[in-house]
Amino acid sequence: MSPDWLHAGRVGRPHGLDGSFHVTRGRWLLLEPGATLRVRDRDHVVERRAGTEDRPILRFAGAASREDAEALRGADLQAPLDAAPALEEGAFWAEELEGCAVADGDIAVGVVVAMDELPSCEVLRVRRTDGAELLVPMVADAVRSIDVAARRIDIDMAFLGETV
Repeated sequence: MSPDWLHAGRVGRPHGLDGSFHVTRGRWLLLEPGATLRVRDRDHVVERRAGTEDRPILRFAGAASREDAEALRGADLQAPLDAAPALEEGAFWAEELEGCAVADGDIAVGVVVAMDELPSCEVLRVRRTDGAELLVPMVADAVRSIDVAARRIDIDMAFLGETV
């Protein structure tokens, strides 16, 4: 089953006096004005987004003071997956892939524990059936197919220089 929520960022320090705050580790696509974000089991609507993709600043509807922003500081921002913008063909939210079974054909390899961003590409961090960790680059030679609905990823271990 796919996750219901995506990590959208974390509430950072307040910005100004009107309830605005900096977002750390923010996902710009999920921080659109009008979007609903969950913070500590409470939903908030993004009223204003400013700053840049790397350093977003948000204000929620109903927030009116620096104290309102400070009260949320350090909390995770969660966006509902079903309201997230569609990604281009072949792109996935990391949360969609976490927990997927990884196999080389019919041979079980392990389970995706995370998707990490490296300078050259994204990689799947896979916990192998023997407990070891395997990094799988998100490139066509290494990943044959991804079926999010079936929660299954088929990879080519020979390309990775590994045996099953």
